[in-house]
Amino acid sequence: MNQRLIYQVLFALLILIACNGRTPKNVLPVNTMKVVMFDMLKADEWYARKLIGDTLLLKVKEDIPLYEQVFAVHKISKKQFFDSYHFYEAHPVAYKELVDSLESYANKQKLKTLKK
Repeated sequence: MNQRLIYQVLFALLILIACNGRTPKNVLPVNTMKVVMFDMLKADEWYARKLIGDTLLLKVKEDIPLYEQVFAVHKISKKQFFDSYHFYEAHPVAYKELVDSLESYANKQKLKTLKK
């Protein structure tokens, strides 16, 4: 192989590596996704407290409108949320970043609540 071909191959590999590290346009960024997920968890928590004694089936039926409200507040669609979630699930490094970010965000929110 000549030297020029080697440089071209290396350049192409660098471009591929750089492109693979990016999040697709239709996927919510980590900082948005963590807030949406936090709000969905809070909706679950609120509903679980309300539901004590009822059936799980009722909970599933009632969660859907709560999630729709969360999507509306954040101006996203159900499809956009689940496409994003599936992307993060399929990319372990990005998923870990999301979960760590969500945990940190939840801790900050808890501290804010305790200070009030």
